[in-house]
Amino acid sequence: MLKRANIRKDADKDTMERKRKEGDESMVSATAKKSKKQIECFLDPEVEEETVQQPPTKTRRRRKKKISDVLADSAPKPATSDDLQNLIVQHFKGERSVIELEAMKLPDSCFLQSNDLTHTLSSYLKQVCPKWVKLSKSHTEKKSVLMLIMCSSALRALELIRMLSAFKSDSKTLKLFAKHIKIEEQVKLLSSGVVHLGVGTPGRIRSLIDQDALSLQSLKYMILDWNWRDQKLRKMMDIPEVKKETLLMLETSIISACQSGSVKLGLF
Repeated sequence: MLKRANIRKDADKDTMERKRKEGDESMVSATAKKSKKQIECFLDPEVEEETVQQPPTKTRRRRKKKISDVLADSAPKPATSDDLQNLIVQHFKGERSVIELEAMKLPDSCFLQSNDLTHTLSSYLKQVCPKWVKLSKSHTEKKSVLMLIMCSSALRALELIRMLSAFKSDSKTLKLFAKHIKIEEQVKLLSSGVVHLGVGTPGRIRSLIDQDALSLQSLKYMILDWNWRDQKLRKMMDIPEVKKETLLMLETSIISACQSGSVKLGLF
C-alpha cells in the first residue's frame, strides 16, 4: 500500500511538473506574440514619412475690392461737367451710334457752376439762381415746376427739402418719390395748384413725365445731387438703377431742353 501511494505521489508530481512547463511555454508564447505585435507597431521613420501624406496647403484667396472700399480710399472730389458728359458716353456707347452720341452732347453753356464741396444746398442755389424770388413769383403754370432736384433715395430727398428752407422763400415744394406716396396723389397735387420746386428720385419723376402729369415747359433748373454719398459711400451715379433712370430721363426729356437753352444743369 505504501509503495502504491508513493507511485501515485510521483505521478502527481510529474503531472504538476508537466503542466508547469506547458504553462511556461504558453506564457513565453504569449509574451513573444505581444513583443512581435509591439515591434510591428513601430515603423521605420523614413517609411513613415513616405506613407503619411501632408495635407495640401490652402492658397489664400484675395478678397475682391468692393466699391465702398475703393471710394473709402479716394478723397472727395467735386464734380465737373466733364464727369456727366463722360458718363453719358460710357453708358450709351454700346447702344447708340456715333452720330446719336454726338447728338446727345451737352453744350458747356447749359451747365451752372458746380458745387465745390463748401456749400450747403441753400447757399449753392442762392449762388446759381440769384433771381429765384422774382422768378418764383411770376410762375403761375400748373403741372409744371421751375426747378427739379434729383437724388438717390426718398430719405435723401427729405433731407434736401429740409436744407432748402433758407432758399425757397414762399415757394411750394413737392415730394416726388415713391416711398409712402402714391403716384395718383402726386398727380392730383401737380394739377390742382402751382408748384415751384420738385425734389425726388429719377424713377418717380420720369414716371410722372411719361404720364403727362409733370410738364417740363416751365422748367429752368435741373440739379443733380451728384457729390453726396450714402452709408455705403455710393454717389447717386454709383447705384445702377438710379444711374439708369437718370440717364434715360436726360436722354428723353432734358438734353434737348438744355441744348435749346431753356434749362440749366447743376451738379451739387
